[in-house]
Amino acid sequence: MTLIKSISGIRGTIGGRTGDTLNPLDIVKFTTAYATFIRRSGQPHSGKIIVGRDARISGEMVKNVVCGTLMGVGYDVINIGLATTPTTELAVRMTDADGGIIITASHNPRQWNALKLLNSEGEFLTDADGREVLAIADNEDFEYADIDHLGRYTEDGSFNDRHIQSVLDLELVDTEAIRKAGFTVCVDAINSVGGIVLPQLLDRLGVGYTLINGEPTGDFAHNPEPLEKNLSAIMNEMKTGRYDLGIVVDPDVDRLAFICEDGSMYGEEYTLVSVAGYVLENVKRLSPGTPLNTVSNLSSTRALRDVTERHGGTYTAAAVGEVNVTTQMKAVHAVIGGEGNGGVIYPESHYGRDALVGIALFLSSLAQKGCKVSELRATFPNYFIAKNRIDLTPSTDVDAVLVKVKEMFSNDVSAQVNDIDGVKIDFPDRWVHLRKSNTEPIIRVYSEASTMEQADELGKKLMQVVYDVNA
Repeated sequence: MTLIKSISGIRGTIGGRTGDTLNPLDIVKFTTAYATFIRRSGQPHSGKIIVGRDARISGEMVKNVVCGTLMGVGYDVINIGLATTPTTELAVRMTDADGGIIITASHNPRQWNALKLLNSEGEFLTDADGREVLAIADNEDFEYADIDHLGRYTEDGSFNDRHIQSVLDLELVDTEAIRKAGFTVCVDAINSVGGIVLPQLLDRLGVGYTLINGEPTGDFAHNPEPLEKNLSAIMNEMKTGRYDLGIVVDPDVDRLAFICEDGSMYGEEYTLVSVAGYVLENVKRLSPGTPLNTVSNLSSTRALRDVTERHGGTYTAAAVGEVNVTTQMKAVHAVIGGEGNGGVIYPESHYGRDALVGIALFLSSLAQKGCKVSELRATFPNYFIAKNRIDLTPSTDVDAVLVKVKEMFSNDVSAQVNDIDGVKIDFPDRWVHLRKSNTEPIIRVYSEASTMEQADELGKKLMQVVYDVNA
């Protein structure tokens, strides 16, 4: 069964039987439940919902079903076409729409697709709101519009440009310094919408570029998750010595990874760390007295905490999931935050992961410092994260696994146990985090230490617990 229903939306593989995979009938049901929830939410209504999608092969089919269903419920649909997740989020705000649906399965392989659901602020639904949508869908507690109240359909392709302009208008994006630096970059756009929007952004910044996997066909040239094992093509291209920086995004362009000028990985975890360092030092300079607070999720590197404290700020961890991070960011008035998977959330732009914002801020930092990418990376604390996974089976008892892990360390005075999201065991010099994924039928096992060997050893130790419990 590959249909995953969660508070963040519905996700699955295309084709197969209803209830088991992502298919037209389940898309109609879930879209109707979402529209019904929006209508009942009590907020002022414009009667409009934004729909955007990445370039997945199934995107055209899913888009047609989603748009028709929304119209059947009585909503006017603004289809913004091939657009990034952050572009769709901003389009909701720019049009005063009641919400938005992003058709993308993010880093999942080509056979997957999903619906990501937005509120009227262009942000992901809260846990409570997501559960209400699921309940409406389960109960089929909805009805459709009569002939006189069907929604209308329009298309608007202007939002990529409007998104880019909003990035260029950010105070900390130093467009003049970037143009003067004369950067040349190599971009892997994974055959999705990054191949449309990133050339436009780089042209506006005066950055020269070579684009690989740039045709938005949705037929991904490699596994779309921007991890080192999937990026041999761009890493080899970078080793030619012709570029200052390598840029990699996922299919919906909310995750961002960099590659150094010598072809080595900058480290996806250090995307946020580097951007945060630049933002913190400039906020301190431009707005003395502003609390320098940052937030990332429990599975992110300690380096953000170290950099935040280096600037006199306070770091806070949140449960995994963009809505959990943004909720915590609002609570502590964070100036920057995000997720260690390369997701930069900069409130001056909007509360959503945005690779365009991350690229512009990173290039600003690089231009102002006048150094190589590898030299910039060397200025940050050095940690190593091992990212392992365990595929779930029908017999896997995730709750029993988590209980067993907590019991293992309950008497260890050196270990801090955090169970707000799975179980994280925090030691003075390392940590390990086990949690069930919201987007795939797996348990994620992330661990961090001062060497990759130590990190992987700790992760494998906890993985064995899972195997033993389910033996």
